[in-house]
Amino acid sequence: MYDTAKRVALVKQRVWENTRRRQRRGIYRLSTACMLLCTVLMQAAGMIIGKGQTATRGVFGTMLLREDAGGYVLVAIVSFAAAVVITVLCFRLRIRENQKKDGADKPNRYEQEETSQ
Repeated sequence: MYDTAKRVALVKQRVWENTRRRQRRGIYRLSTACMLLCTVLMQAAGMIIGKGQTATRGVFGTMLLREDAGGYVLVAIVSFAAAVVITVLCFRLRIRENQKKDGADKPNRYEQEETSQ
C-alpha cells in the first residue's frame, strides 16, 4: 500500500496527464477545424471567382482592381473574420479553464500581470 503522500503525488500526476491529453485533443480538433475551414473557403473561392486571366506579369497589386477579383477580397475578409472569432473563442476558453482550475475568486494570470506593472 502507498502512503498518503505517494497517493497524492500519483493523483496529481494522473490529473496532469489527463489535462495534457485533453489539451492535445483540443489542439487536434482546432487544427482539423482550421483545415476544414481552409478547404471550404478554397472551394468557395473557386465557385465565386469568375473565369478570366488571374495572373498578369508585373501588376500583381492591381489585380484587386479587376472586375472579377471581388471573390478574392470576399474570401480574404471571411477568412480573417473566422480567424479572429476562433482566436477569441480560444482565449475565452483558456480563461474559463484557468478560472475553474484556480477558483472563480482568483484573478487570472493576465490580470495579475497587468496589475503588477
